[in-house]
Amino acid sequence: MLKGIDSRLNAEVLFALRAMGHGDALVIADTNFPSDQVSRSTVLGELLRMDNLTAAEAAEAVLSVMPLDTFVDDFAGRMEMVDAKDEVPPVQAEVQEVIDTAEGRSRPMIGIERFEFYDRAREAYAVIQTGERRFYGCFMFRKGVIPPEE
Repeated sequence: MLKGIDSRLNAEVLFALRAMGHGDALVIADTNFPSDQVSRSTVLGELLRMDNLTAAEAAEAVLSVMPLDTFVDDFAGRMEMVDAKDEVPPVQAEVQEVIDTAEGRSRPMIGIERFEFYDRAREAYAVIQTGERRFYGCFMFRKGVIPPEE
């Protein structure tokens, strides 16, 4: 255990989050996402796991240490529902609440069409598979920067 670090973050996830640079993308995926196959194409090249967590719990842990790149529109994205791209299911609403809390204000995610999401995920730095069983529990976060102290 480490002081001040969310205990839900395992060593492999912490390594990847620390290694990521500004602008790199991280995927947090549900159990139905082809995480193993997609992760082989990422920068990290291997799958990270947070199997015992929901998507919102994993996002909360990740965003406790990783800043979002709010200088770009795609700082956070959600996989759009097929044939209902504007619908936001409860799993996505929960993650949106986590983002808003982490940012201290409302910062809406963009919607990403399903197959575009897969393509973007293959170009991400890493994929974390969660234990989320609800459909469309797939998200993409772009790493931001930590400003210098005043």
